[in-house]
Amino acid sequence: MGEEKTTDATVVSIGDVLSGTVEHIAPYGAFVRLDNGQKAMVHISELSYNFVKNVGDVLTLSQQVTAKVIKIDDKGRIDLSIKALQMKEPRPVRREEDFEKKLTSFMKQSDEKIADLNSKVRDSRGGKKRSGKK
Repeated sequence: MGEEKTTDATVVSIGDVLSGTVEHIAPYGAFVRLDNGQKAMVHISELSYNFVKNVGDVLTLSQQVTAKVIKIDDKGRIDLSIKALQMKEPRPVRREEDFEKKLTSFMKQSDEKIADLNSKVRDSRGGKKRSGKK
């Protein structure tokens, strides 16, 4: 039972949802002081389901956050995830009819390009009239 090291009487377990305050922002994530006094980190990949280039675009110093505990390592370091508490936006389902429309459009454009190239080839083989010198 005493596997997780804590600085407080509060035991933190994987899966717990905790609140805290952002204390430090680094290029790779943010450090959060939990309400129970412990320190935890949110990796940049755990901030949002959307691409995050800069941690400061999502979090600010002293911001209150709620996150889920996703890992506690052998040294007692706590990893959090904010995105685990967010609703994941479903990706649009691609239907066969969309594929059929794209395929039809591609085939039409391809046929037009081939016809255009064929007409240019025919014109360059003698379809153009040469003007004589005067």
